[in-house]
Amino acid sequence: MKRLLVVVFAAFCSFSAIASPVNINTADAKTIGDALSGIGLKKAEAIVKYREAKGGFKTAEDLVNVDGIGAKTVEKIKSDILLTDAAIADQKADKKVEENIEKKTEKTK
Repeated sequence: MKRLLVVVFAAFCSFSAIASPVNINTADAKTIGDALSGIGLKKAEAIVKYREAKGGFKTAEDLVNVDGIGAKTVEKIKSDILLTDAAIADQKADKKVEENIEKKTEKTK
């Protein structure tokens, strides 16, 4: 049973590492395109261009103002969008907690 929990937890952690949120107000186009499902390099470049011309995004929903990005796309990627770097710091702290839990779990085997 413990082994199953460890496997499930490890799978969850590796998925989280792959689909990490991205700050659309500071990231470059490649980073945005890699991090957001359904947003390729061209749309990511449009996001950066829009941001440089109009200023930072205040909400994730503001992405609908970028050519080629609709409300359905925004709804799908909303959970992977960050607007400030403070959220990134919180995520890193959460990841450290998860890593510590995993280490403790491995020690109890």
